[in-house]
Amino acid sequence: MVKILAADIGGTNSRFALFEAQDNHLEMLDSIWLDTHGAQTFPELVGQLWDSDFPVRPGSFDAAVLAPAGAVYRGVTCPKLPNAPWGIDLREVDFGAAAVLINDFSAQAYACRTCAVDDALVIQDGEAMEGETIGVIGAGTGLGYSAMFKTSGKWAAIPSEGGHMAFPFVGREEAEYAEFNRLESGRNWPEGDSVVTGLGLQLVHRFLTGENLSPKEISARLTPESETAKWYARFYARACRNWAIGLMTTGGLFIAGGVAAKNPMLVQIPEFMDEFHNSHVYQDFLNTVPVKLNANEASGLFGAAFYGAQMLAGHGEGA
Repeated sequence: MVKILAADIGGTNSRFALFEAQDNHLEMLDSIWLDTHGAQTFPELVGQLWDSDFPVRPGSFDAAVLAPAGAVYRGVTCPKLPNAPWGIDLREVDFGAAAVLINDFSAQAYACRTCAVDDALVIQDGEAMEGETIGVIGAGTGLGYSAMFKTSGKWAAIPSEGGHMAFPFVGREEAEYAEFNRLESGRNWPEGDSVVTGLGLQLVHRFLTGENLSPKEISARLTPESETAKWYARFYARACRNWAIGLMTTGGLFIAGGVAAKNPMLVQIPEFMDEFHNSHVYQDFLNTVPVKLNANEASGLFGAAFYGAQMLAGHGEGA
């Protein structure tokens, strides 16, 4: 039996949890949420953790796995969190145990092999092929992508910063929105992070209505008939479809992230599945992909803990 400190460090919240792992079972013993922007540096954030009531101190666990929302290098650094004011270098903090970084959506992918997805909401029935590629995508403060695949009999997750790829738009109306999005977001081009995120919800609503509201205010007004919901669902489905085709997700596709977790309607209204199936080549395949909504806010923590347990068992990246 081993203890693992897991962390899911996002642009809004930094979640920490202590897990106990034995064989294939993970049990969360305690957790705490900290405000990412409430710290000026990564060491300051960890200092807040040590100073809190959370029952963990350096050396009181066997491994630490932190999953930041940004590109990770060599398992040690994440120089820039795109939606936070600082980066991470594990060498700046003494955890008193083995510590490693994995991308936050790699953690979401590993979570697919844990109890964190037991209650996932079925968006489309399908038959997942055991051992085949599983896709993961999710909109929150940013748009995250990952996938699970089997190699040499073990599962591995691929890291991705796909949320910063240019987003594809179709038709004259969407072209007008693309330029609006580019100007309002201040980015080089409209990207997943500015289209299928909380920011994207703000921008598409402002484009359609002229109202400048927060994502929370918009969510309170959304109905299946609203143009904002229809446009956003179409964009979200397009991102999901492209990822499903790009990976050939015969093992299924999981949707994660706070936007759909708080507004499941966005992946349930007809516009979502109409766009998901919209392919002149792969429509039949897309109709067979199991699609599930994972609304478990702790899934990234479970995924990080899963990775830690496999790391301690000696499986490393192939876990």
